[in-house]
Amino acid sequence: MTDNWILTETSFDPNTQHHHETIFAIGNGYSSTRGAFEEGYPNDRRAAFVHGVFDAAPIVFTELANAPDWLPFTVSLDDERFSLDSGTVESFERSLDLRTGVLTRTVKWISPAGRAATIKFERFASLADEHILLIRCHVTPDFEGTVELRATINGNTDNEGIAHWRWISQGRLPSPPGPAPSRSLERSEGAAEVRGAGGEVPIFLRNRTRTSNIDFISAMRLVAVAGDCLDSTFCDVENAPTLSLKMAAQPDKTIIVDKFVAVATSRDTAAPIATALQHVNAIVDWPAAFDANAAAWAQEWARTDVVIEGDDEAQIAMRFNLFQMLIAAPRHDDAARGGVNIGAKTLSGFGYRGHSFWDTEIFMLPLFTYTAPHIAKNLLNYRYQRLPAARMKARFNGWEGAMFPWESADTGEEVTPRWVPHFADPAKMVRIWTGDIEIHISADIAYAAHQYWQATGDDAWFVEKGAELILDTAKFWASRAEWNAEAGRYEYNDVIGPDEYHEHVDNDFFTNRMAQWNLQTALDVLDWLKTHAAAKAAELVDRLDLTAERLGRWREVIEKVYLPVGENDLIEQFEGYFQRKYVDLAALEPRDRSAQVIFGIQGCNETQVLKQPDVLILFYLLRPHYSDEMVRVNYDYYTPRTDHTYGSSLGPSIQAIMACQVGQPDDAYEHFIRAARADLRDVRGNAGDGIHAASAGGMWQAVVFGFAGLRLTPDGWTVNPRLPKGWKRVAFRFYYRGRLQEVDVKRDA
Repeated sequence: MTDNWILTETSFDPNTQHHHETIFAIGNGYSSTRGAFEEGYPNDRRAAFVHGVFDAAPIVFTELANAPDWLPFTVSLDDERFSLDSGTVESFERSLDLRTGVLTRTVKWISPAGRAATIKFERFASLADEHILLIRCHVTPDFEGTVELRATINGNTDNEGIAHWRWISQGRLPSPPGPAPSRSLERSEGAAEVRGAGGEVPIFLRNRTRTSNIDFISAMRLVAVAGDCLDSTFCDVENAPTLSLKMAAQPDKTIIVDKFVAVATSRDTAAPIATALQHVNAIVDWPAAFDANAAAWAQEWARTDVVIEGDDEAQIAMRFNLFQMLIAAPRHDDAARGGVNIGAKTLSGFGYRGHSFWDTEIFMLPLFTYTAPHIAKNLLNYRYQRLPAARMKARFNGWEGAMFPWESADTGEEVTPRWVPHFADPAKMVRIWTGDIEIHISADIAYAAHQYWQATGDDAWFVEKGAELILDTAKFWASRAEWNAEAGRYEYNDVIGPDEYHEHVDNDFFTNRMAQWNLQTALDVLDWLKTHAAAKAAELVDRLDLTAERLGRWREVIEKVYLPVGENDLIEQFEGYFQRKYVDLAALEPRDRSAQVIFGIQGCNETQVLKQPDVLILFYLLRPHYSDEMVRVNYDYYTPRTDHTYGSSLGPSIQAIMACQVGQPDDAYEHFIRAARADLRDVRGNAGDGIHAASAGGMWQAVVFGFAGLRLTPDGWTVNPRLPKGWKRVAFRFYYRGRLQEVDVKRDA
């Protein structure tokens, strides 16, 4: 029977190691660590990232700094160092338990000289204490001699050649006063009693980012749990302090050693060394830390799990993607720390350098809004706290209000690179325009704030913060609108919509309609505030200069903004789209490249091929405003023109929802399974760069709002299920106005 909570591989292929480093990442919402091996492997991309720890970088302005490496843990059998690229690997298995976030790897290895041992590593990032990270190593030798276990904190990390850390200091930390914490020594079958030195005195490493001056403290203890300890050593190597234990090796007698690590930064506390020491010494033992972590995960899954019966692939993929969202979700990073967002690749890889996009608000945030509102609020607060930067960008470009950056990092300033190497010819540079003209993100953020308010009923937050997000983005849209006197309408020209295969377009339907929505919603919100929070309404009217003349301009733009709609309810994605060249995408199959790679950037821009279907995404967001017939007409038109498999990873989940809404659940399943396989099967060949976070968040929406057909209104909620073939049951929970709801859909019901 398949365990749909366990992700497993039974052999190691160096050609796929970067992909597997991504999908075997672990984390806890504060930090994440890629699934590289403790002992290392040639050409690995080992990395750990901590939310908010950015540093300056060329071209991309700033990036999450690859943190000092807490993983290094080597095993030597009579001075022969264990490594998968030497000796003989008789068996290999690695598994990630999604229920608890514990990554386990078991290897039967024979050294070049013939010494054999079964080596097992377990590790997790505690969800109960965001600062602590744990590794347990079991060694069961088949020989007599010695086993040395060496644990290091390595500050010599970089971001693919860019160094971000300066070494500041290191050494031994004092043990806490009073008796040492008691430890319940586990006994696995064949494990020996602990004897000799245990090496429990903690050590620390202090590093500092080169430009942003963030201190990063790593503290470590090495604890012998089972076996005969012959010697313990502290090696004070600069920027790589190491603790080692030499253990007696006896056939079939298991040695167990635990590596406890705590990390803290100057973003978290004014005393990061003391904080790291406190947390590393608070670890009583592995069982206690494991139980606390498991209990925390049980609470998470009680809210967020989605049950899919009848399709094992869909079930494990659903839980895997939920897990990836949960380990990236900031739970404690609040205004005091400065707030953080979830990058497009979460904390799982170097892709997009930790920058966040509209991916968060449209694709990830709904999962948290409906299952973990406290996390959703944290993410929205990140945007609220960066309103000053959004206002500065608007002013720089000659507009008013808040113009949010396309790519955002620590400060909320625009960090989209202006030029990057061409994907086909690195000697050439490509101009990136998204940071200049992909402006729909401001409306997307307003939409997310409004959705959170409507779903949670959190009036206090909305009055304090959410309303201002909507009002100030509306102010931007009114100032950005261009009056076309000849046509008698307002326009938004020279933009990029969500479909990034087409640049410098005029009157993109998604952009224009979301601008109109933002403006109308702002007027409605202001009316609501005047009734329910008059003092706040007066304060915002004064501070944002919301004069009667300005509000009149808003109403005029709402009434006269150009929304290109053709005959028979067919919407033109942008002005002139219908005149672009039609491409029969089906005739290009089979293929393993995107249409943009096939036709080139400019060539693709001249076609009707879509990276993702803007019009259908707009329908999804504003569904009550459009008839079933209009949705069907546009679905039928735009679906064959979309590069579903190799275009945007954001598109398939929304496409699945819209397929359900036009009564095609089996077509919806084809799109859903593309999202499910995006990372697990590395469909686009770039999963080594990190998780496709928008795809992961979109999968939850595809099941909940697509197949289950959940609909929410101010008066309550309903479901209209459209299960695909083979699915017997879908069950999930969600919060609505502060109360946990349950949905259980069975095919035979």
